[in-house]
Amino acid sequence: MPRSQRNDNFIDKTFTIAADILLRVIPTTRREKEAFTYYRDGMSAQSEGEYAEALQNYYKAMRLEIDPYDRSYILYNIGLIHTSNGEHAKALEYYFQALERNPSLPQAFNNMAVICHYRGEQAIQQGDPGTSEIWFDKAAEYWKQAIALAPNNYIEAQNWLRITGRSEDWE
Repeated sequence: MPRSQRNDNFIDKTFTIAADILLRVIPTTRREKEAFTYYRDGMSAQSEGEYAEALQNYYKAMRLEIDPYDRSYILYNIGLIHTSNGEHAKALEYYFQALERNPSLPQAFNNMAVICHYRGEQAIQQGDPGTSEIWFDKAAEYWKQAIALAPNNYIEAQNWLRITGRSEDWE
C-alpha cells in the first residue's frame, strides 16, 4: 500500500487529499503524477524519520521526473537525508545538483554553509586553524548567496558574518 494511503496524522492526510485533488484538476501526464506520488510518499517517510524508505521513493521519483525545477526539490530532499545521516560529502553533492537545476534555493545554500561551518569547527577541535578558516570562508560564501536570495532569513548567519568580519562584500 502506498504511504499516502496510510498516513496517520491530520496534516499528512490533509496534504494528501489536497495533492490528490490538484493532481486530478491540473493537466499532467501519468508519468508526472506517478513521479509526484513517489515524491509525496518520500516526504511523508522523511518526516517520520524513515530515511531508507524516503530515499527509495525519491530515487523512483527521480527516474520519472523530467522537469529540472521539480527534480531540484527531490535532490534537495535527498541532500537533507544525507545531512541528517552525517554523510556531509554526499549531502553537498546533492545540494550542488539541486542548485544546478534551480539556483534559487536559498535553503540549499544555507545547508551547504552549515556543513562547511561544522567542518570548520571540527578543524579547530583538531588544532588546524588554517583549514578551519578555509571552511569558514566557504560557509560565508554560501550564506551570502542564501541571504541574497532570502534577505529576511538566516538572521544567525547574518550575525555570524558580521561578528567574524566576513560581511564586507555582502552588506
